[in-house]
Amino acid sequence: MQRFILSSALCFLLANWLAASDYCVVIQQSVYDDPDWRLVADELVSKHDGNLLFYSTTPDELRSDLQQFHPRYTCFVTPHQKAGRQFVATVHQLTRRYDDDPYTDTFWGILTGYDAANALAIARHREPLTIHKVASGTEVALEMCEQAVLYDELVANKLVRKDENAEIKKLPCPTDTTKALVESLNDFQPDLFVTSGHATERNWQIGFTYRNGFFKSSQGQMFGEDTQRRRIEIDSQNPKVYLPIGNCLMGHIDGPDAMALAWMNDVGVKQMIGYTVPTWFGYGGWGVLDYFVEQPGRYTLTEAFFANHQALLHALETQSGDQRGLSFDRDVVAFYGDPKWSARMAEMEKRYEQSLTYKDGVYTFRVSPNHGADSFRPVNVNGAQRGWRPIVHWLPERIKDVEIIQGAEFQPVIADDFLLLPNPRECDEDTDYVVVFKATPR
Repeated sequence: MQRFILSSALCFLLANWLAASDYCVVIQQSVYDDPDWRLVADELVSKHDGNLLFYSTTPDELRSDLQQFHPRYTCFVTPHQKAGRQFVATVHQLTRRYDDDPYTDTFWGILTGYDAANALAIARHREPLTIHKVASGTEVALEMCEQAVLYDELVANKLVRKDENAEIKKLPCPTDTTKALVESLNDFQPDLFVTSGHATERNWQIGFTYRNGFFKSSQGQMFGEDTQRRRIEIDSQNPKVYLPIGNCLMGHIDGPDAMALAWMNDVGVKQMIGYTVPTWFGYGGWGVLDYFVEQPGRYTLTEAFFANHQALLHALETQSGDQRGLSFDRDVVAFYGDPKWSARMAEMEKRYEQSLTYKDGVYTFRVSPNHGADSFRPVNVNGAQRGWRPIVHWLPERIKDVEIIQGAEFQPVIADDFLLLPNPRECDEDTDYVVVFKATPR
């Protein structure tokens, strides 16, 4: 375990002999002085053989140190009282400044919880999660899930199930699905839970176009409340990840009653995303489905979230898409949890394959369509700003001095740790989707 309190000057002197860390834990000195929160930070450092960096007032103080280390993963540990909207925006902005390009330079997560014990339980969780079961309050791409239970926020009395034999059945259900959704957590025990629709920091409104019940939170606990105002207890402790892809404010931690804290403290959630503001555009949330669910097994949730965010930043950089909406979404979606912990969908056939090989100083990136004309088209279009995401591939090491040898016509972006290829949209059977480039490992 390596632990440092670094000034920028000292970090520069150490750079010649201290290898760049794969993982950094960032924590306020006064928080680390609390023995309970010290356990959280130390657990992460031990778990990932990471480095520990301290700041006095704001993480921005560590910009020079983080530029020197340039870790693959950065985990910001903080009590929920300090994890508000501005903290999320600060982390977004800081992590784009490890180098000079406009893209996020590290996989980051904010590790917090209802209390230090909750945060420590998340930090200590090591077993990778493979997602076999999905429960959702909105439509998702069932063909990309092994098993699923889906209720529809837009269509009353709609239930769709996909069982372990891959059979999909449309079934009737009550208009009030509060109890059914609670049971999907308690009994079905999904590995992934997905929601959208109206929400605040205190509740999720289950129906979007029709009257339905609520999920509500109080003091780190989650419960259902149906249309008759009956309370329905949630007891779902299996490890899971949560995607409130279209919900307003689900990621805004504004006090001990916040929904995000209840999901993590009471419902077994180890990683989640969430808007810290009322959402109207949707690119930063809904697009995570395009990478995570609709390319099953390719990305961890961490990688999928950041692939979508790099896509957003690319659209801003190239002046493509709604610039006002993209700018709105840029710094307002939080990622909570240990960013190096792995949760990914069970492997299934994808619309296209992608691969990167390396030989004699030359990298070859190849995209192989699997579904003919549909290979690059959206799998599912429920939600906002869906589909047509660029192809993103994370590089195994950081690189520099990139020289494109072949494939410049595809307008690839090759950053220090990822490659992005704009979505070809139309699949041409006579085209080889190949990018060949030289680069030097950093």
